Amino acid sequence: MLHVLYLVHDVSDPAVRRRVIMLKAGGARLTLAGFRRTAEPVEDVEGLKPVDLGPTRDGRFAQRLGAVAKAAASISASLKGVPAPDVVMARNLEMLALAQRARSAFGSAAPVVYECLDIHRLVLRDDLVGIGLRGVERMLGRNVKLLLTSSPAFVRQYFQRFSQIDAPIELVENKQLDLATDAAQPVSGPPVEGPPWRIGWFGALRCRRSLGLLASFTRASDGRFEAVMRGRPSLTEFPDFHGFVASEPHLKFMGAYRNPEDMAGIYGQVHFSWAIDFFEEDQNSKWLLPNRLYEGCRFGAVPIAMAETETANFLDRQGVGVILREPTQEALTEALSGMTAERYEVLRSSVLARDPKTWSCDRSDCRALVAMLERVASDSRAGATGAIAA
Repeated sequence: MLHVLYLVHDVSDPAVRRRVIMLKAGGARLTLAGFRRTAEPVEDVEGLKPVDLGPTRDGRFAQRLGAVAKAAASISASLKGVPAPDVVMARNLEMLALAQRARSAFGSAAPVVYECLDIHRLVLRDDLVGIGLRGVERMLGRNVKLLLTSSPAFVRQYFQRFSQIDAPIELVENKQLDLATDAAQPVSGPPVEGPPWRIGWFGALRCRRSLGLLASFTRASDGRFEAVMRGRPSLTEFPDFHGFVASEPHLKFMGAYRNPEDMAGIYGQVHFSWAIDFFEEDQNSKWLLPNRLYEGCRFGAVPIAMAETETANFLDRQGVGVILREPTQEALTEALSGMTAERYEVLRSSVLARDPKTWSCDRSDCRALVAMLERVASDSRAGATGAIAA
């Protein structure tokens, strides 16, 4: 059984849990190690007790650099007793740095797989900070045998543009994980009635502009539209998130949820899915294909996207969704005004008419992911044997 050492930036991140579920469902044996954004160590992630590398703070890059340096100095002690892995999988740049130290700690030639699902704004700067970080990534990437990323725009606009990683690249989209059901099975049942028409904004809530736009639009609609938010709000971006939401008559924050267990239920209560992010406008936010895009469409919510983004391009190819021409209340009103049950049913039917595998992955996809990692491990062992023989 393939043994994967999975190094992550935040063991409390729901997206990390989902990847752990995928790797286990695909047949891998896992050791999970990483930082956390919680006050206390995380005791369990899908039956695994993570190796705790200490706390980090959201949005505090200097603090995170210090935490990485500290963890690098003690990585041998942290991983004491852990069997040598077949593959080291590093999620994000800071964990790529630790991957090299982990290999040294094991005295191992285990290949490194780099999982990069966001392009941080700092690496895109034109100053010494950006140039330096890209240089560090290129240096660390010399030992990378496979790059996993979630959007073709990340490849075009960053990895190829800056010649960052000289390794094979595989696209692993942020699809909804369907293990309990058949991912090819379409959603059944009617949508909830409207009005009010509900826009669901679920996941990592970090975009101030989206919050303001939804607040002004729903307020102007005088109750015909509501915005329902669930997930983890970034309190570094929204210092008074809960107070702001409470002051808005048509905004609701419904707390956290479990992914994938709760997804059908929460999307079944909304009509539209907010697939817009201005957090790193014209950079990562323009290039990404977010989790909520796939989740919402899987369960019949009509996606709302911003024009001239990778998300909008993707939806245009599928022939579904509502695309805003510009990020304004007026454009949102223009796109959604006059909504009727008949018009909504046309929009929803277009989503449901697509092959469900467009939006979701199942156990076969999990096995394919692990098989991909097994090939990397096998090729690395063969290369090492060939080098010794030579």
